[in-house]
Amino acid sequence: MVWAAFGFNAQEGLAFLDGRQNSPKYIETLENHLMPFAENIGRNITTPNEDRYLAVTAKRNRRSTASDLSRQLSSATGTTVSRQTVYRRLGHIGLYARRPVRCVPLTATHCRLRLAWSREHALWTPQQWSCVMFSDESRFSLQFDSRRTFIWRALGTRYHQENTTKRHRYGGTGWLVWGGIILGSRTDLHVQNVTMTGHIYRDVILEQHVPFFRGAMGAEFLFMDDNARPHLANIVDEFLQSEDITRMDWPAYSPDLNPIEHVWDMLGRRIAACQLPPTCLPELWRALLDEWCNIPQDQNDNLILSMPRRCEACIASSGRHTPY
Repeated sequence: MVWAAFGFNAQEGLAFLDGRQNSPKYIETLENHLMPFAENIGRNITTPNEDRYLAVTAKRNRRSTASDLSRQLSSATGTTVSRQTVYRRLGHIGLYARRPVRCVPLTATHCRLRLAWSREHALWTPQQWSCVMFSDESRFSLQFDSRRTFIWRALGTRYHQENTTKRHRYGGTGWLVWGGIILGSRTDLHVQNVTMTGHIYRDVILEQHVPFFRGAMGAEFLFMDDNARPHLANIVDEFLQSEDITRMDWPAYSPDLNPIEHVWDMLGRRIAACQLPPTCLPELWRALLDEWCNIPQDQNDNLILSMPRRCEACIASSGRHTPY
């Protein structure tokens, strides 16, 4: 009776279990009986209309969990399905549970300025980009965002607006770091546990790290920093002018255009992969300094040389978020 459910008699079932997997009869049985049976398991649990209901509900609220969708289907139609069935049904139409991309919020003005900047720099040569020092701050903490929230999205739609979550720069306890990268070199990593101010930015960071590169490269040197409030202080502008350092124009809310953002990501991954991850702030401080120096220079150089592709991606998206 058990074997009849699979479409063959007891003798054929014993042959199936007898280890004769290479026999023609085994292969025929597998193809004609077991595979169709396995493919059809659970097919009749939901109707096409119920499958469409799951798809529409998931698209309306992309942060619904499989359990939420199962309960909503049961409430609307009376059909009870498992979480696994929800995953399978949505997978059949190309919807998969994925983490949303975290992006900064962009207004129409931001998009317009990003697009204009990308068009202006899209044809820059590697020689021109080699004169730019890209700098930025980032914060590292002992506590990491687990990002357990998932959304339902189709393949190839990762950066569609409905599949992103907007966030500003975050704060919290830990270390604030500053660094700069340039083709073939980098600055020392500056680490501090206080809020960045215009005076600290000028006296502790710029004065100690940037003039050396300006002196080595000459008038072609360009210094890139973003539009954070301490960077725009009058005392900072006066210092850069006194040192004859040219600041690169930079569109606001454009971390995806700054290659050093990927360096921060590499730095965080290297620290997380340490054999003994830091458990206190002094250990994190030492790990930051060590791993910053251990990042291969060719990886930093490749990020800088990706600037033409970043500009092209920004142009293609009309100034909106890019895959970078």
